[in-house]
Amino acid sequence: MIKQILNRLPRKPSKSAENREGAGTSTSSNNASTISRNSDLASNRYGNSSVATHPVLNSNTNLGLNHGNKIPQGVNSKLNGNLTASLYEALPSFKDVPNSEKQNLFVRKLNLCCIVFDFTDPTKNLKEKDIKRQTLVDLVDYISSSSGKFSEIIMQEIVKMVSINLFRTLTSPPRENKALESFDLEEEEPSMDPAWPHLQVVYEFFLRFVSSTETDTKLAKRYIDHSFVLRLLDLFDSEDPREREYLKTVLHRIYGKFMVHRPFIRKAINNIFYNFIFETEKHNGIAELLEILGSIINGFALPLKEEHKLFLVRALIPLHRPKCIPMYHQQLSYCITQFVEKDCKLADTVIRGLLKYWPITNSSKEVMFLGELEEVLEATQPAEFQRCMVPLFRQIGRCLSSSHFQVAERALFLWNNDHIENLIKQNRKVILPIIFPALEKSARNHWNQAVQSLTLNVRKIFSDTDPELFEECLLKYQENEAQEKDIKSKREATWKCLEEIAAMKAASNEPVLVSPKLATRLQSG
Repeated sequence: MIKQILNRLPRKPSKSAENREGAGTSTSSNNASTISRNSDLASNRYGNSSVATHPVLNSNTNLGLNHGNKIPQGVNSKLNGNLTASLYEALPSFKDVPNSEKQNLFVRKLNLCCIVFDFTDPTKNLKEKDIKRQTLVDLVDYISSSSGKFSEIIMQEIVKMVSINLFRTLTSPPRENKALESFDLEEEEPSMDPAWPHLQVVYEFFLRFVSSTETDTKLAKRYIDHSFVLRLLDLFDSEDPREREYLKTVLHRIYGKFMVHRPFIRKAINNIFYNFIFETEKHNGIAELLEILGSIINGFALPLKEEHKLFLVRALIPLHRPKCIPMYHQQLSYCITQFVEKDCKLADTVIRGLLKYWPITNSSKEVMFLGELEEVLEATQPAEFQRCMVPLFRQIGRCLSSSHFQVAERALFLWNNDHIENLIKQNRKVILPIIFPALEKSARNHWNQAVQSLTLNVRKIFSDTDPELFEECLLKYQENEAQEKDIKSKREATWKCLEEIAAMKAASNEPVLVSPKLATRLQSG
């Protein structure tokens, strides 16, 4: 009888049992893999941080690791101020527990950090927020100093906690694109996420987890999968530049460590660019994504794959089209130049692509294009230069004669680059006739003294290099100028004749009839 009563009483689990469950490296690895296969990870692992039940506390994969956690099952994972302070208490520090208990405590701390607080009201849950931040800091310290491979259960709990905290609907609307003339990028204040005190430590924790030598890539890729990467990429549209900076580093580490994900990451970034270029023209993280790609392109093996060349043609070159290009032009220019340096045969494709999207009325954007063009030409070989030099110097000629002094000045600065100057000299018989009229008009009539002075210097370069060609172009220009004057004088004479005829007929209100001969003269004039 007494034995039956004693058997009904709850038994306190032994420390050895807890240690076996917390370690999970050898004794529970088979169980963990079985559980991970049986659970619907694709839909439930990342859980929405604002939905009903606490995803960690209701998980089947806890295996008793929540023993001692004071948060009851069924509480909302996003606190609305209804949870009392007594239910959210700090756990002991890692230095206060024996080594055998540390991994168990690590998981309990992860569970504690799965509660997401509302930062829109700075007066709510101050004590709980401080407890969570300190717990996150403890987790960062632990993962930085831990020795021994992370078990599959630990990885699942880590990714779950990170997902609940990071993957959220971005509250701030994306920045509206404005014309370049109407705003100054330096003066525009970025929007800061009020939850950053917690988000920053979560990002730091995850970054150290991904970078850790104790993280087994083969196991981790089950949880840091395509779905996880896509949701991470969605966060690049955050208005907070601090978050985008962390995301940039994290994604780059994932790309470097998880080789199996590399094609997928490149394709996903492609899709973001396509949506930005051809649909919305609104995205906050284009510069950071391009910065990652600059490093990726730098590591491309030669010869370049067709996939990479298509990415250049279909995504990178069309990124010159949006009006908000100043936000990311520096990073874009670097990516473009990397392609040309990798494969010089792409120079013709890139230059023609720049000409396709060359701005017509946006002078500041035109100055940027000229700067990028100089970088591309610096990596261009003579054969590729000859393929595109005619349309290229037609555009440069228009820039040389621009009334905007910065455009004309930036075009003239191309001659300060020794490599470009040599390319021009080698092909001067084709180039000089194209740009000579623009040079001559600017040298004589441009309103800006600096542009006039630079134009005279360029004229002198051509005159010293090939005096005969220069004289030939000058004579042709003078002939064309004389013809234009003759046409202009004929046109003025025609209009004068029309005015006289109209004046004679005005008094009698008779219609003015223009003879076929006069009409022919008007058309030719």
